[in-house]
Amino acid sequence: QTALTYCVVLPLLYLCALLLSVTSVGAAANKQAERNCSLTPPYLPSTAVNTSLQLQQLREKMQSLRISAYIIPGTDAHLSEYIASRDARLAFITGFTGSAGTAVVTQSKAVLWTDSRYWVQAERQMDCNWELEKDASISSVAEWLMSELPPGSPVSFDPFLFSLETYQNYASYLESSSLHLEPKAVNLVDVVWGDRPPLSSESIFRLPDRVISMIFFLILIVHLFVCSLPVSLCGAIYLCKYKESEKLHLLCSLPRYLSLGLFNLRGNDIPYNPFFYSYTLLTLNEIWLFVHTERVTKDVEEYLTAHCSDPLCVQLKPYDSVLRDLTTYIGQPGVKVWIGTEYTNYALYEIIPQEKLITSTYSPVLTSKAVKDQTEEQVLRDAHVRDAVAVIQLLMWLEKAVPQGNETELSAAEYVNKLLVSFPVFLCCSPSVETNRRLTVDEMYLVDSGGQYLDGTTDITRTVHWGTPTPMQKEAFTRVLMGNIEISRTVFPSGTRGVNIEMLGRRALWEVGLNYGHGTGHGVGNYFGVHEWPVGFQTNNIPFRAGMFTSIEPGYYKENDFGIRIEDIAVTVPAQTKYGNNYLTFDTVSLVPYDRKLIDIALLSSEQLQWLNNYYMTIRQLVGPELVKQGLHEENDWMLKNTDPFPEFGSSASICSSSLTLIALAVTLFHSVD
Repeated sequence: QTALTYCVVLPLLYLCALLLSVTSVGAAANKQAERNCSLTPPYLPSTAVNTSLQLQQLREKMQSLRISAYIIPGTDAHLSEYIASRDARLAFITGFTGSAGTAVVTQSKAVLWTDSRYWVQAERQMDCNWELEKDASISSVAEWLMSELPPGSPVSFDPFLFSLETYQNYASYLESSSLHLEPKAVNLVDVVWGDRPPLSSESIFRLPDRVISMIFFLILIVHLFVCSLPVSLCGAIYLCKYKESEKLHLLCSLPRYLSLGLFNLRGNDIPYNPFFYSYTLLTLNEIWLFVHTERVTKDVEEYLTAHCSDPLCVQLKPYDSVLRDLTTYIGQPGVKVWIGTEYTNYALYEIIPQEKLITSTYSPVLTSKAVKDQTEEQVLRDAHVRDAVAVIQLLMWLEKAVPQGNETELSAAEYVNKLLVSFPVFLCCSPSVETNRRLTVDEMYLVDSGGQYLDGTTDITRTVHWGTPTPMQKEAFTRVLMGNIEISRTVFPSGTRGVNIEMLGRRALWEVGLNYGHGTGHGVGNYFGVHEWPVGFQTNNIPFRAGMFTSIEPGYYKENDFGIRIEDIAVTVPAQTKYGNNYLTFDTVSLVPYDRKLIDIALLSSEQLQWLNNYYMTIRQLVGPELVKQGLHEENDWMLKNTDPFPEFGSSASICSSSLTLIALAVTLFHSVD
């Protein structure tokens, strides 16, 4: 499996896409691309990173502090999924650049834990200083620590990089072994990271009024809260004035338009994510914004009215003073602390006295911003129309160019640059001279792309084949598509949890003994994070309400052969039912056709074919005018050809397995009566 990544910055667009080609290669070829530590000397591919020096320096520091084991998560102080290069401590110490993992270093061993998405990548990037544990659970890490360390050994970590839940899970697992969890305020990896990348110097900016519908001053009905995420994803700790006469009630109300992100400010501290490092303290009488103040422009200061002391004025505070200033504030009488446990780091939690603590799984800011208002919904839909144009351009070019046999991963990346030559462009790509390979028609390609627009964030995956797919590839693709359609067309009561309908995305695969090992969907923001919690189909996601945007992305992956994923973004909308009210369904806002040669319409039910044809009609109605407007007539013809309606009459011979079961049962009963 190889990857082509491109990212483009336009005046109104920040586009980052990932093209994955899953090739049919033998085990021997794969083995050569991965390390082999059993040989003498060990075999290391050119992609492996020598980590001997940083491990030696870290161990020396651990020894001076009498630390037996040091835990290194793959996140930052705001528990972000995607992190800046200066926070890539896991990559620095291990060489592994995947987005999920945990490392543990002792004086004699170094181990990485990660999930199945990254096992091959880890074997290609790590040297033989490291062992790989094919598990991502905290229980697995804890069991390893208990087996390696004697009772009473100190296990250290950076409290800013642990969520409250993570700390509690480790503490619970390690309690029986008497291992001691000891937070260290100074990150030890930072200490030995001599050339750690600097903080971004780019200025913080505000969103234009046309893409927002409320101004942040309206949130002052909230009495006091603290956020541990970047301000554009604000929501972790809320400190609310407590009314002694109402022991169980907080005078703290968080309206839904906080989904705009408190101040409607954005930054560029994390690649492909418009965030900046910050915390916020909001009281009835004052607002404190903890931020790197040198990056706040005069215009933003004026917008925040930062040079006054009225209740609506935002006081700028140094980012690094957050613990000191919050400790002082929490020490006042009459303050209760409300924690959203999912996104509160342990460093903030441990300064809060237990008698002042109130908890909930998610902060009200997270749950309120999960529901988009009318303006947010419309601009997010508009962003997906423009994004579809870009993806169609890419797919059409690849379809024409790859069969000629001259394109490689690097030349494809160069094409992206040429495609956007009329705009100020920044291009970056992951293919290198060592890993670059030729693109061919004999394999399936998975294109996972997304854009950061000022009015919305997009995420779409299409799987294509430029030659003749095998019957297995075609069936697997069709069954993945069936799962996507079944979730998209289902009707369910408002308040239903995604986990209760997630199996619809897997049913067609399960019927033939296939499955996939990742989640089925995640929330999406308005120029926020591409993975925006707490919306989705997992057990810890909140119930669906109208106005929530989520991805729907079933898949199937055959190791060392091919991979399939079909990902669309959809919004929950009211459903018209014969009798009931307050029902929802999904309206798909991703607008790119699926690869026709991979669809076996004989497997689709009449309802699925009807949904597919209606979806294609929507693409024609919404994307067609935009293609014509931009003068992309060839791309418009390509779109029309690929959205040609399928013959629905042919689907009468195709009945889902559950229907076949009912028919077989009826026939059996009929013969029994005879």
